[in-house]
Amino acid sequence: MAAARLRPALSCLTWLLLPLFTTPVSSRTGVGVLQLGDADFDYLASEQDTMLVNFYAPWCAHCQKLAPEFDKAASKLMGTVQLAKVDCTVHVDRCSRYGVSGYPTLKIFRKGRDSAPYEGPRSAEGIYQYMKKQTGPDSVSLWTKEDLQTFIQHWDASVVGVFSGEESPRLSEFLKAAGLLREQFHFGHTTNINLSSPYGLQSEGVLLFRPPRLANLFEDSVVVFEDFLTISSLRRFIRDHIFGLCPHMTLENKDLLRGRDLLTAFYHLDYKHNPRGSNYWRNRVMKVASKYKGRGLTFSVANKEDFRSELEADYGLDSSDSADLPLVTIRSKVGHKYTMREEFTRDGQSLDRFLEHYFAKRLKPYVKSQAVPEKQSAAVKVVVAESFEAIVNDPNKDVLVQFYSPSCPVCKKLEPVYTRLAETVSADGHMVIAKMNAVHNDLPPGYHVQGYPTIYLAPAGRKDEPVRYEGGRELRDFLHFLQQESNNGASKQEL
Repeated sequence: MAAARLRPALSCLTWLLLPLFTTPVSSRTGVGVLQLGDADFDYLASEQDTMLVNFYAPWCAHCQKLAPEFDKAASKLMGTVQLAKVDCTVHVDRCSRYGVSGYPTLKIFRKGRDSAPYEGPRSAEGIYQYMKKQTGPDSVSLWTKEDLQTFIQHWDASVVGVFSGEESPRLSEFLKAAGLLREQFHFGHTTNINLSSPYGLQSEGVLLFRPPRLANLFEDSVVVFEDFLTISSLRRFIRDHIFGLCPHMTLENKDLLRGRDLLTAFYHLDYKHNPRGSNYWRNRVMKVASKYKGRGLTFSVANKEDFRSELEADYGLDSSDSADLPLVTIRSKVGHKYTMREEFTRDGQSLDRFLEHYFAKRLKPYVKSQAVPEKQSAAVKVVVAESFEAIVNDPNKDVLVQFYSPSCPVCKKLEPVYTRLAETVSADGHMVIAKMNAVHNDLPPGYHVQGYPTIYLAPAGRKDEPVRYEGGRELRDFLHFLQQESNNGASKQEL
């Protein structure tokens, strides 16, 4: 009986004491993920050197897809980087304060301060690798020769600032740049001027050390920067010299390299397990590349296993060849693609011939295309990559072209309206309504497709200025658009 009488009292006592032992707002929602609210965000964030915060909405499909990846990354990062999340449907003011306008929005905080947007991958491994680079100082302090040698033995290139003292204004500017660029480059600095003497730098400046695994006889391993140091000038210096004559293209740096005309030799490259074999073919590429220095073409090598699907889908190349001869491609910055069909010879002469033809503009670009239809009886004309020039770029016709995916439900829903549109304007010999499967055909330059359907008008006489359609999906919407934007007088009168 006594025990029974004590239970209500204990329950009341537990209820009264509970707030003393729990956090009312924050909680662990996954392994290592902290759920934050308005009441505890500021003080908990300020306790973390580095924290990645996911601002989300529970109803958001992209947020739901990200959640398990975010949890896995938090588990791997536990003890190094804190991962947290904020429900923006509950904590509206907090999300508004940090400029959150879409979900999910990921931001990096340092000591409670909104430091930078997260711009890395959305997979668990991608988040892990990206955030590992965010730990520690923006730039590592180097004091001795041993510090420097250890620092530059890195997978990526190393950027080392050399300054006369801690009060140097150049050092302050260098550290600002390191804070902005740390996720892309590896920064260190020293106030021991003697460390730079072996590399030809006798005063303040910056040394760029290329990765040791990429050392070669065709270029210097260290590049010196002695110009006036600003964030802009340092960024430009790194951009112009970071890759050297022939960098190793990876899945992580490919986007940085592809902003230019780029030749890549793909083979079984593995610098971790076979550095000597990996450099065998790279040296042969570099020997030829050195002849074409300054011609506007960047050279690179890559592991063809990492880019197998791209080689097959985008270039029509079989990457399963066991001979391990390099497969060579060129991708221009405007999207033109070329493949070296001749077998790569060890003396480099086949690559030399390929480049001679490329610079002489004798190469035909590779275009992924479905077969050109033999007959076109339907009102909506089918366009493929190989017929795009003849149909869409006909200088005398206004051509409305829809880029679609066969699996897109919105495209299927639009089909009857689009067909009626084609039938309505069929009597106008100056107007063509067309469609192109954007999954199985390469897109022409100037047409940007990020979702389906995407529709453009290529007006007569202005084929280099396609007009993107942003209107409604009813027949009258399309007719009004064509009347306003078509270039043919006949078209305007008849619509």
